Amino acid sequence: MTAFVLVHGAWGGSYGFRAVRRLLTAEGHEVLTPSLTGLGERNHLTGPHVDLSLHVRDVVNALHYDDVEDAVLLGFSYGGMVVTGAMELIADRVRDLVYLDAFVPDDGDSVRSLTGGRLGDDSPDAPPTVPAGIRTFDDPIVAARSNPRRHAQPMRTLTEPVRVSLPIEQRGVGLTYIRATEDPDGSAFDTSAARARTSDAWRYHEIATTHMVPENRPEELAALLLPLA
Repeated sequence: MTAFVLVHGAWGGSYGFRAVRRLLTAEGHEVLTPSLTGLGERNHLTGPHVDLSLHVRDVVNALHYDDVEDAVLLGFSYGGMVVTGAMELIADRVRDLVYLDAFVPDDGDSVRSLTGGRLGDDSPDAPPTVPAGIRTFDDPIVAARSNPRRHAQPMRTLTEPVRVSLPIEQRGVGLTYIRATEDPDGSAFDTSAARARTSDAWRYHEIATTHMVPENRPEELAALLLPLA
């Protein structure tokens, strides 16, 4: 049995991994899908105190309190920022890292810096949250379920820089990047995807769908994750 820890993206929640979770547990694996503070079913805890460091702590605590060892840790989208930061504290508990259409940051990077300022406002009068936009899904039934569950993202999660002592390639864990190739707004992840695609340190895969891979193509995603078990 392998422990898979799946970390959702901005404006999302653990609900986005529902189908993937069922597929992995059906194969006998343990699956944790923590919702980050202020999002998903924990959206009532949002506030100006919610930043990237708090989301890192959410993931660190999930592994510690469930006694997770030898994990496959996945970060989806913004979740790539979170899992990268978490490795400072839980690298000894992780065997493989998976970045699912996600940011792969270095020390000092933020979502704001990685998107050229398109996401995140660090000015003194910035609003505390960024409203959730409508996302495109392959299935209208999935869209009708998921879009109403999306919640405003705390601003400081997008502007706070991640702090890491090593590039992720030097962590001594397996690295996998999975790229969604049919998202019209996916350019934010071009640099991260190219970093993985052009490096021998990474396994690189593509799924022909829009950004919301866990809900669009859960079977294809699970098929890429199961060989890591």
